[in-house]
Amino acid sequence: MLNNREARITLQQAELIVTADEVQAAVGRVAQEINTALADKHPLVLSVMGGAVVFTGQLLPLLDFPLDFDYIDVSRYGNGLHGGALCWKVEPRENVRGKIVLVVDDVLDEGETLAAVKQRVLELGAAGFYCAVFADKLNGRSKPIRADFVGMELPDRFVFGFGMDIHGAWRNLPAIYATKET
Repeated sequence: MLNNREARITLQQAELIVTADEVQAAVGRVAQEINTALADKHPLVLSVMGGAVVFTGQLLPLLDFPLDFDYIDVSRYGNGLHGGALCWKVEPRENVRGKIVLVVDDVLDEGETLAAVKQRVLELGAAGFYCAVFADKLNGRSKPIRADFVGMELPDRFVFGFGMDIHGAWRNLPAIYATKET
């Protein structure tokens, strides 16, 4: 975890790569795509804590159909920079059975976490699975899952802001920043 001083220095040294206006335009576009695809499905929306909380909070008011809401908490990153072992803090509940499920997450990086979420949701008897990510990271590697709805593509750099953190800090930024390339 970064202390206040370290967090401010990190932001000062970072590069703005997506403005707040571009972020909002992407959220609006994803909402329109989801409205078109799921308007008659009454889905269960599962937000992946904690990264997707900002995206989910801005996306839900733009959806113009009835839905149910819950959350899951699973990660391979914790406060680290690289993925590790999958850790479930809150698994999908039985309320997925027979439902169309829309999982909302912040970033599709390697895809391992989202693929595991899909597998678990389907094992619990979901009638269908969709996923929306704010960002798909262009890392040049094959991913085990593709998102149905993508806000934007980001370069293969360490990014933070709009729900994505750097050592626990700066999830609250309205724009996206990247650490300087070395």
